[in-house]
Amino acid sequence: MTQPRTDEAPVPPAARSGGGGARRSITAALLLGLAGATIVLLAKGRIWMNGTVDIGAGGIRSVSATGQQVGGLPGSLALVAMAAFVAVFAVRGASRVALAGLLVLCGAGTVVAALSSLDDPSAMNAAAATATALVHATVSEHTTTAWPLLSAGGGALVLAAGIIALVRGRAWPAMSSRYDREGAEPAMRRQRKPVVDPDRPEDLWKALDRGEDPTEAG
Repeated sequence: MTQPRTDEAPVPPAARSGGGGARRSITAALLLGLAGATIVLLAKGRIWMNGTVDIGAGGIRSVSATGQQVGGLPGSLALVAMAAFVAVFAVRGASRVALAGLLVLCGAGTVVAALSSLDDPSAMNAAAATATALVHATVSEHTTTAWPLLSAGGGALVLAAGIIALVRGRAWPAMSSRYDREGAEPAMRRQRKPVVDPDRPEDLWKALDRGEDPTEAG
């Protein structure tokens, strides 16, 4: 018994698995990158440091500093990373590689900026000066909360997403290609001239209604 013939060529297993791999890498990059940037933006408004300052006459006052006060760089880099994530799927080639590299830099910069704040008391001293109205007020001791580490972790997620985009991004489709293809198909259908069967009177009448000469060869 002969097998029925089909017009479609068999798809190699490697090609089938390649599409799935691209989708998985896109999903991983999106989840990691957006989650990391969200964590960084959330952390910047939280308390990063707590301390005490001597206000004289044996008085002690508690002061604190948020992530934005400690340093606004992680939050700014997170916003840049979010914008880069949107753009990386709309371009191809060298532009996509450049955006993926920008994501890597944003992630690495966030990690460095968040961790370097752990040993920098300048933000606490500024908060102490504001709280006591003393220009040269300094904190006697301070403690760090978990938010700087969480911000650094969010930066690490952005870094991982950027590395995925840098390594696998060339295989990702661009958003515009699908829309261009969908827009081109109706135009091609409009350009196709209906086939006129000279043995079918209804086809001849339809051709005349369209202003065509049914006797011309297709």
